[in-house]
Amino acid sequence: MKSPPRGLAIDVSSSVRRLLLSRPRVKEAALAALTAEGVRDAMLSITFVGRAAMSELNRRYLGHLGPTDVISFGLGRQGRRGPVVGDIYICPEIARANAKRQAVSSQEELLRLVVHGTLHTLGYDHPEGATRTESPMWRRQERILARVI
Repeated sequence: MKSPPRGLAIDVSSSVRRLLLSRPRVKEAALAALTAEGVRDAMLSITFVGRAAMSELNRRYLGHLGPTDVISFGLGRQGRRGPVVGDIYICPEIARANAKRQAVSSQEELLRLVVHGTLHTLGYDHPEGATRTESPMWRRQERILARVI
């Protein structure tokens, strides 16, 4: 994969041993979401963490117990043209369990979470529960994901 266009910086890190997805593929998925939304200026950090670290993030910042698949923090975009700055945390272990339950590959689910987290940093949201997959954000996510899988 070639470098992201000027103005789009995506950093990928991991504290887990087996990611099952290359850093260039992670960047490609985030870049697909950013470009689909017309973003020209962004700085994203995407970090893959274990269950314990994700549980701590979930408790500290969202007040929820236990791990979750993805947590995103958008750090204040000024209007539609302002720069996007955000941090995305993904737990591959939870993603693998979700993938198994949904009968998709772990790689596809990890890419879905990258796109999902990126859309959250842009300000998109969805309802909780079963109706989330019917939301405009989810439909947008699946269209973008189809381009990168």
